[in-house]
Amino acid sequence: MAHTYVNNLVHCVFSTKERRETIHASWRAQLWPYVGGIARKNGFQALVVGGMGNHLHALLSLPPTLSIAKALQLIKGGSSKWIHDSCRARLFQWQDGYAAFSVSRSNLKATAEYIERQAEHHKRRTFEEEYLALLRKHGMPIDKFTFG
Repeated sequence: MAHTYVNNLVHCVFSTKERRETIHASWRAQLWPYVGGIARKNGFQALVVGGMGNHLHALLSLPPTLSIAKALQLIKGGSSKWIHDSCRARLFQWQDGYAAFSVSRSNLKATAEYIERQAEHHKRRTFEEEYLALLRKHGMPIDKFTFG
């Protein structure tokens, strides 16, 4: 085979340091597209980005040469710098960890809609409840360090 074909869709979720409400609503309209720009600049796609004051969801399409860890390092580092520089939020930080779930092409639309409806979704459920539900849905281990 002369070509490489990859469909690597990943739903990534990560929170602010200590899940503090530090992503101000006024920043989000610029921050979400900025994350998309970080992806484009680094050779991958952020198909949908959304979240709330204490966390971010991103549906990423990754090439075979880029690991999830590297993609999230680029997004977290670049977005932190943008927040520090543009929003004058010197104390802003992302939490170290993240969750990443593979997404089939058949679930692309549902996952995108889920990310786009974060504000509506969080009227009924906290981030902690959402995160634990996602971990359970995907068969991930949950222990006392999950929210450490």
